[in-house]
Amino acid sequence: MSKTKRLQTIDGESLMSLPLTPLNFVVDTLLSQGLHLLAGSPKVGKSWLALWLSVMVAKGETVWGMSVKQGTTLYLCLEDSVLRIQNRLFEITEDAPSSVHFCTECALIGQGLEEQVETFLTAHPDTVLVIIDTLQMVRPARDATYANDYRDLSALKRIADAHGIAILLIHHLRKETADDVFNRISGTTAISGAVDSSFTLVEERRGSGRAKLSCIGRDIEYRELTLERNGENVWELVSDSRTQPELLGDRIVYLLSELMSDRTEFIGTPTELSERIDPLGVERISPKKVSRQILQNLDALRKIGISAVVRRSNGRRLIELQRAESDDTQGVPAVVPVDPAGALCGDLRAVSRCGE
Repeated sequence: MSKTKRLQTIDGESLMSLPLTPLNFVVDTLLSQGLHLLAGSPKVGKSWLALWLSVMVAKGETVWGMSVKQGTTLYLCLEDSVLRIQNRLFEITEDAPSSVHFCTECALIGQGLEEQVETFLTAHPDTVLVIIDTLQMVRPARDATYANDYRDLSALKRIADAHGIAILLIHHLRKETADDVFNRISGTTAISGAVDSSFTLVEERRGSGRAKLSCIGRDIEYRELTLERNGENVWELVSDSRTQPELLGDRIVYLLSELMSDRTEFIGTPTELSERIDPLGVERISPKKVSRQILQNLDALRKIGISAVVRRSNGRRLIELQRAESDDTQGVPAVVPVDPAGALCGDLRAVSRCGE
């Protein structure tokens, strides 16, 4: 009888004190590492948007005012020819970098695609974004069942998660209308369920060149971007429902910097710290949020000379902040963030009490 490997667990108390690395975003606040879906009607301009996005990320230029994580990008433009991609490149940019790569043919999921992508990632370890246009072009011919949809997308998600990159799938919307635009995504509900975020591009009026990009996901807040396609076929931002971005990471660093400007130490409960940095509640940093924001911004705090520890003492959760004695941050205890994917897959023994 084979011996089954025991589960490696972490208790809730330890987990809420565990330093975690924030999720990497390829496009800040919009497109994170993981698997994503961009769906739209035929000829709406999805491929133009995908091409532009692949070039902008490779060049390190902002996308609708949002910063990007510059790196190599791979665009599998499976419904286009090399000539068409070249013509489109000349329209959207004056200079395409060597770090954006194009491919018009590839294998299917489960029949070699995963190995092809892995080989590319090995040759280009700085890759941050892979775009597959379209999803249907890489799917084997079989019944569109929930199980098949989930199996296909899970294979791609495993690659995205293993390498910490974003994979964006271009897909289609059904013609029929629906109260919730995300219900128009073609295929079973497994497609929406398997991805980390979904984006739908819907024109206000067919051929108007003005569309709404609706965004929903596990790691982003719901938002709607109004876009307009210019004369060079680039989708430009007209408006964003997220009119007042809450950059909580930057904000908590600023607020703690202010708090520690005239002291070298603070020890208190999350409630006490929240009341100290946000006495009127205008920042909306609740006691529940303050611990998480600190744990996810330890590196940024360390860079400004503040070390932080979240611990329990006599049954109470305490936050301990220490500031370096001088502007020189050397000597500040460095708290190394723990990668959540690795931590929750068996690397917890070094940082917590694990049950088996």
